[in-house]
Amino acid sequence: MRRQKNIKFDWAIKRLLRNKANFRILEGFLSELLREDVVILNIGESEGNQDSVEDKFNRVDIMVENTRDEIFLIELQNSSEADYFMRMLYGVSRAITNHIQQGSDYSNVRKVYSINIVYFEIGHGSDYVYRGINEFRGIHHDDLLQLSTKQKAYFGKDAISHLYTEYYIIKVNGFNDVAKDTLDEWIYYLKNDVILDEFKAKGLPEARKILRIDALSKQERAAYDHHIDMLLLEKNAISDSKNEGRAEGLAEGRAEGEAERKALEAALEKEKAEREALESEIAKLRRLYDKL
Repeated sequence: MRRQKNIKFDWAIKRLLRNKANFRILEGFLSELLREDVVILNIGESEGNQDSVEDKFNRVDIMVENTRDEIFLIELQNSSEADYFMRMLYGVSRAITNHIQQGSDYSNVRKVYSINIVYFEIGHGSDYVYRGINEFRGIHHDDLLQLSTKQKAYFGKDAISHLYTEYYIIKVNGFNDVAKDTLDEWIYYLKNDVILDEFKAKGLPEARKILRIDALSKQERAAYDHHIDMLLLEKNAISDSKNEGRAEGLAEGRAEGEAERKALEAALEKEKAEREALESEIAKLRRLYDKL
């Protein structure tokens, strides 16, 4: 089993996969994810795409259009973001509004696939690939609202969910490195930057040949090495920040604990003084009673 490192996927998207000659690699990934053949017509620049990790937005996002006039928003994100779910929604909304002219029929609204490859924990769940679709269910009978026969013919779709955006979240770090199917083979590469010889998923045989570090020019190799260095620096910075946060939390906890201890001791001392004063008063009353 060969474990030669391949070019990282985020670098490949930025520098290599936008070349039409290499479309088959990205087509393979999308086809394995959607379980249907995807043919790319065009790969466009995204306004939100960052050219380097120095921009403090460690992410890559591109917009892909296929031959069925559908839009794929592919985003790769390394750094954790609490509001990432909302950013997914915002990206889809912009894509829809940017690709329809004012006054156009609503039937011209294009289908969007939001594909998110994340290297941090997002939400809470045991799986590593999630799909989100839009359905309408009755609140009284729990029946699924369907397209009419006329609407199916008009839209060319079989279900209402086929009209709306589909969301995919791949939690790369949640993958256990056991490739049980062809999609897992892709996720193995996304996680480990390695395409094993036995992997047969669509696009991976081409990626194995093209996405080779030793195939980079001297200039590209220098830029790639710098990219890797910056990723490591950011990873270490995040780790240091977490450690500092833990240390500060422990220090704050100790300070709070010490303050609580002192407050408790003061309360006990006060209670003791009050008890002694009460006992003294009782003793005085007893002496007066004895004299009577």
